[in-house]
Amino acid sequence: MVPVQARGLVKSYGRIHAVDRVDLTVNEGDIYGFLGPNGAGKTTAMRIMLGLLRPDAGEVKLFGRDPQTELPEALDGVAGFVETPHFYPYLTGRTNLELLAAFDGNGASGLVENALETVGLQARADDKVGGYSQGMRQRLGLAASLLREPKLLILDEPTNGLDPGGIRDMRDLITSLADRGLTIFLSSHLLAEVEELCTRVSVIREGRIVYEGTLADLHSSSAPRYRLRTSDQRAARTVLADDGVRDLADEDGDLVFTADEPAVLALSRKLVDAGLGIAALVPETATLEHLFFELTEGEAHPHRLETVA
Repeated sequence: MVPVQARGLVKSYGRIHAVDRVDLTVNEGDIYGFLGPNGAGKTTAMRIMLGLLRPDAGEVKLFGRDPQTELPEALDGVAGFVETPHFYPYLTGRTNLELLAAFDGNGASGLVENALETVGLQARADDKVGGYSQGMRQRLGLAASLLREPKLLILDEPTNGLDPGGIRDMRDLITSLADRGLTIFLSSHLLAEVEELCTRVSVIREGRIVYEGTLADLHSSSAPRYRLRTSDQRAARTVLADDGVRDLADEDGDLVFTADEPAVLALSRKLVDAGLGIAALVPETATLEHLFFELTEGEAHPHRLETVA
């Protein structure tokens, strides 16, 4: 059964379309990254997925069940948090988990110690949450999610507010949970982390999905980027003023541009014919950051390489 399948989701506030015909599919075993700038609709879409917000149109199925009409059954095997997880600050981490476990029932009380161990909070479990760092609160949020023995974790910005060490630890924790067989859906603005963690991604812009698929397919969809260094960069820039060259810019003394391979071959001949020595003409793989900004700040049109029915 597919963990998450959204089709045609719409949520509007007056004339603002916070979510505009969103389709996405999270397959079993995915670490699925949900990317987009602030205000793009990520949190709204995630609230709809968890049944916290009713869409104006469309539907979501979690393992084949609709959280709008089949609660609480639709959340069986599903856990996570949207925005910052909240706890009673005057109680200890352990007591907070014990209260949640008692509320949830189904043997969750017996999972508290294991959850604390999994997220590395045993040493601070008996300290009040009011004294926890942001990273410890995020870890406690994950521990609370694990009490449900989920098959699907939905996490909104799990590394938000963490220092580099905390980000590394959260990344390692998410990877270890995925290795145990959990499917993980996470939103993030840390593109390097997404590139290292995620198997598939979608990018949302102004409420619409502009890409869904693998990172490899996203990279291959972009025209190759080249870095050029010659004996005369000013003259080379004149030669590069060609119809086949796009996004020409100076970076660290080099000329960088995108172009298709036939255009690059023609340009290399033109450079030699102009009497310029070519010290380097090197293809570069576009970074996820470059592709992200291309999708979210370029011309607004859907760019989907993969759609799973």
